Amino acid sequence: MAATLTDVARHAGVSIATASRAFGEPDRLAPATLDRVLEAATELGYATPQSASTATRTFGVILPDVANPVYGTLLKAIQGQAWHGRHRIVVFDADEDLRREREQIEQARKLDGILLCSPRLPDADVLELVGDTPCVVVNRLIDGASCVVMDTEHGPAQAIEHLAALGHTHIAYASGPRGSWADVRRADTVARACERHGIRLTRLSHQAASIQGGRAAAAPAAASGATAVVAYNDLVALGLEAGMLELGRRCPADISIVGIDDIDLAGAVTPALTTVRMPIDRSGTVAVDLLLQRIAGETIDDVPPLASQLIVRASTAAPAA
Repeated sequence: MAATLTDVARHAGVSIATASRAFGEPDRLAPATLDRVLEAATELGYATPQSASTATRTFGVILPDVANPVYGTLLKAIQGQAWHGRHRIVVFDADEDLRREREQIEQARKLDGILLCSPRLPDADVLELVGDTPCVVVNRLIDGASCVVMDTEHGPAQAIEHLAALGHTHIAYASGPRGSWADVRRADTVARACERHGIRLTRLSHQAASIQGGRAAAAPAAASGATAVVAYNDLVALGLEAGMLELGRRCPADISIVGIDDIDLAGAVTPALTTVRMPIDRSGTVAVDLLLQRIAGETIDDVPPLASQLIVRASTAAPAA
């Protein structure tokens, strides 16, 4: 059996993302790390996606909302990694519409492969629509599909631990779009962490993954009596902050707010947003490598979740007396 990128990463003692950079972005690695990965590849006889097939590939990238900066970052990483092999991508914007997502998967099947990012359709529908077309799913686990996911456990649990240490005893979770795999996992992690710390949790209703969605969640969050809110993503968190201010509640003096993703805007607003940093760009890089391996007919091992990490900034503080 031909060696895979996962084999190389394991043999070199590095993450699969680091191994991927050795072939796609070698200038981002320390020389010693790069040498270790390349030596492992040579010893295992690993053929890079570019060397395994010199053909230029065209694959579809299906996104739920191209206006969301998370997917902009993901798309940029995908494009950058595809460019190394001079592969082409065709971008599809599902616009959080299940019917459009279904039609776009059917259209993308005509290409060499599909990168399906955060799909909203049920698992069975995704597998049926993809059929035999090489496909990698990003930011969702689907049994029977090759998947790249970002960790939904460590970072969000750190956020609850941080709020507990500040003295918060009642936290709200501002949910994202209905049907979002990541939203379900993040909400479950928050619920388990709150239970461990003896914190009361209020789960707010589903909203769009946008600033407008956050504004809509502000009044229910204020009415809940929670002294802190963990939002589905940074956009919802920023909308919450704006909505709370309109209600006369300041962040963090009156309410603490935590986002998830760590988009560029999170550190540029005032107060700077405490958030969970997600490895968005690495997800795109790894996904392209896996898809090219799938197109080449290689067997792919499961990829472990890419790590998340809490970034503490100014939007969280001890609750008001």
